[in-house]
Amino acid sequence: MNEKRKLVLVGTGFVGMSMAYSFLNTGGIDELVLIDVNHDKAVGEAMDLQHGLPYARGKMTIKAGGYEECKDASIVVITAGVTMKEGESRLDIAAKDTMILKSVTENIMKSGFDGIIVVASNPVDSMTYVAQKVSGLPKERVIGSGTILDTARLRYLMSEYLDVSSSNIHAYIMGEHGDSSFVPWTNAYVGCKNLLDILDEQGKDLSDLHEIYTQVQQAGYEIIKRKRSTYYGIGLSLNRLVHAILDDENVILTVSAYQEGEYGQEGLYIGVPAIINRNGIREIVKLELNEVDQAKFDASCETLRSINTGTIDPLL
Repeated sequence: MNEKRKLVLVGTGFVGMSMAYSFLNTGGIDELVLIDVNHDKAVGEAMDLQHGLPYARGKMTIKAGGYEECKDASIVVITAGVTMKEGESRLDIAAKDTMILKSVTENIMKSGFDGIIVVASNPVDSMTYVAQKVSGLPKERVIGSGTILDTARLRYLMSEYLDVSSSNIHAYIMGEHGDSSFVPWTNAYVGCKNLLDILDEQGKDLSDLHEIYTQVQQAGYEIIKRKRSTYYGIGLSLNRLVHAILDDENVILTVSAYQEGEYGQEGLYIGVPAIINRNGIREIVKLELNEVDQAKFDASCETLRSINTGTIDPLL
């Protein structure tokens, strides 16, 4: 990876700009370049961010630019795509966003880019698949935001439910970033103690877990119904992922990673826990899933595979 901590953002909508703004508060990058099909908007957003630099955390250069800026970037984050409307699912917008991602990725690669691509456009698992196919980059260097936000939502709700810091909640949302996701509860821990054992000791009803998962699964739709879009949570989640890469953290995050048999599936991107460092995805963390959870994972894979083969592959 280029030693210069240069980040290029493609797409200056709410998601992209929430991530961009977060870096003024956290620091950690040397240069941020904004690219958008509406160049004037990118210029305006860059100006707005620049005016906050005197109060920002750390020194940073911010500007609007074109795809030639990707050439020496460490990471390119893609948030470009159509906005999901109330009543639509993430899968409903697959065809439109495939064409957008195809064009964006082609332009990125024309610059000579040789870093890591992070995809947040929905449906994110399938759009990560598009970016990898079009870019030809090694699979570990094309990463989707996957269920990183879903997992944050889960940990927040579990923290509230158990009255324990979210940093000590070790539980994951796996599968599609969407309706077929699931929680492998037998692999969930609070600190070093199994979650199910804690619930048993406290006399809590296991049905509470289903209610918590339902809240996680429906969170995006609920936010869209109330304010038309969701962006702060995913913006911070992308910040976390970018820092994990640039800082070579070897941290476990639930990202959309390419499957090569780790969970009995191959040939698609889907949300799983993975170790992230400066090379991208170092490895996928293999959990022991029980029969029920394995069936849920397989079903989630089939949902995505049908979209990939039926909608996306004919467009590539």
